[in-house]
Amino acid sequence: MDNAVKRLFADIRELTPQIAARAAEIEAARRVPIDIVEALRSIGLFRMLVPRSHGGLELDLATATEAIAALARADGSLGWTAMIAAGGALFTPLAPRETYDEIYRDGPDVIFAGAVQPTGTAEATANGWRVSGRWAFASGCRQADWMLGFCVMTENGKPLPGPAGAAGPPLLKACLLPARDWEIEDTWHVAGLKGTGSHHISLRDKLVPAARFLDLVGGTPCVAGPLYGGVPSLLPLLHGAFGIGMAEGALADLVAHANTGRQQFRAAAPMRESEFFQAELGRIEAEVRAARALLQMQVASHWRDALAGTLNSEALQIQAAQSAAWIAAAAVRVTDGCFTLAGASAIYDSSPLQRRLRDMHTAAQHFVAQPRQFIGAGRQLLQAAAGGPGAGYPGRFAASE
Repeated sequence: MDNAVKRLFADIRELTPQIAARAAEIEAARRVPIDIVEALRSIGLFRMLVPRSHGGLELDLATATEAIAALARADGSLGWTAMIAAGGALFTPLAPRETYDEIYRDGPDVIFAGAVQPTGTAEATANGWRVSGRWAFASGCRQADWMLGFCVMTENGKPLPGPAGAAGPPLLKACLLPARDWEIEDTWHVAGLKGTGSHHISLRDKLVPAARFLDLVGGTPCVAGPLYGGVPSLLPLLHGAFGIGMAEGALADLVAHANTGRQQFRAAAPMRESEFFQAELGRIEAEVRAARALLQMQVASHWRDALAGTLNSEALQIQAAQSAAWIAAAAVRVTDGCFTLAGASAIYDSSPLQRRLRDMHTAAQHFVAQPRQFIGAGRQLLQAAAGGPGAGYPGRFAASE
């Protein structure tokens, strides 16, 4: 770990108490306060996935996911927003080089927001593309420098064919524009992750040059680097890191609560002396450790593929999605368990555990974390080559890897 990375993590540790102390403020404002955003910018968080060629840290995958987990441990809304803001640097290499250089013209500390649902349309014209649309869940849009929204590309009002031809889904590309070009609609009134400011964003009949679009599926990165050639395989792992941070944060909150000497009504002993509490705490910690081990294993496996240039694979996308969905479900179980063990005092707004519970349940509603993500992994197993005993299991994480 070089000095710049050590300094980044030291700065995150130094900021953590301040962030945790302002959790109620973050929720009430429905966004991360600008001074915290600028503090994260100043320590280099938003450059962590930017290539060194443009002044970034270009962290390896394990280090980047650990940074996201560390911020999620401090606060759910902040961890989520930071994941989106920094993770956008994985998309931008798929833009034309002229746009990429424009984005980083003033330095690497660029904040991104946007939405991957293709709820916009881009109609071909002689001078570019005419874009209209409304995109939900644009986390951190109020502090973003650049934003993107995915569009169905059309000509004469009809969708253009995608890579699979007329029989497959239409051609999708992301429109990438400075934040000032987007309209933000104040729609973020929700149960959890309140401080992410994930409002709707929209464009209305906006003429956009072709150079401001990127192709997530068929695009070629305009800069070199192991992480820029397989974005769909990486995004679920960033979500997994968020879930790990939330689970570890909830466990730490519960331990701190028990160590105050708290004794529940009619309980025979304080929490920390109760064998039932100790057993449940040990079980929950085992689940946290299992989730972290799965993420570390998947990250290590994906990093090997990234270095080999083989990251852009449907099989790897399925593996990442499977891991992210399981980790999210485990993090929900952990936050639920911690909330329950804490007793009635956890229901108050002053308790971080009620916020962990709401935030993690909200995060688990994201499409990356949905149980349907297990479908691809199940299908892979069923389609594996037949043979001798055990041949139906591909052994993705064999010891030889």
